[in-house]
Amino acid sequence: MDKYRTLINNTIAFVKETLKDAEGGHDWFHIERVWKNTCTIAASEPCNKLVAELGALLHDIADAKFHDGDEEIGPAMARAFLTSQHVDEAVIQQAEMIIRHVSFGGGNTRATFRSPELSVVQDADRLDAMGAIGIARAFHYGGHKNRQLYNPGIPPDMTMNKEKYRKSDAPTLNHFYEKLLLLKERMNTETGRRMASRRHEFMQTFLVEFLTEWEGG
Repeated sequence: MDKYRTLINNTIAFVKETLKDAEGGHDWFHIERVWKNTCTIAASEPCNKLVAELGALLHDIADAKFHDGDEEIGPAMARAFLTSQHVDEAVIQQAEMIIRHVSFGGGNTRATFRSPELSVVQDADRLDAMGAIGIARAFHYGGHKNRQLYNPGIPPDMTMNKEKYRKSDAPTLNHFYEKLLLLKERMNTETGRRMASRRHEFMQTFLVEFLTEWEGG
């Protein structure tokens, strides 16, 4: 087995063990889906595929929202693991940057770092927040946080910055307008945009049905 595949397999084993007790929307299966999306997108986009795969596998190794907002734990854990695998420093630095910048962070948060590999992993991660799986993940996390499904008296807040977005406890349905429906237009790659289109349409159909049923229809 070549060094590339050995490193990927070791990373998978590390992530599975680290996230064995994670919340269901941010567990190993989320990572696996993002990794698969990454491989699909990277096949047709110019990027360093090793960096992209490692970034995808480690992007949620310590999600800040489960660590009191600490955004340094994830990059530090990734660096320690990759160092133990004797990965080149340049690759470690690029993987760290993906972890630091992959998150959505609110509708009014603007990118401060770009790379071909981040573009691929960010699209892959955003795809998992869309469509049928995105709907399931949104309501699963909402239940985890004991949030309301929907409250007509609490409108979506489209002005949130990163800090306000992180602290929001609004009903889950608001999350569709504050994030999920915005993702299609924020995809970085042509492949990502194509994959996002169907998932976006599915969410729109779901919302129409949800609101119709809410009103007794």
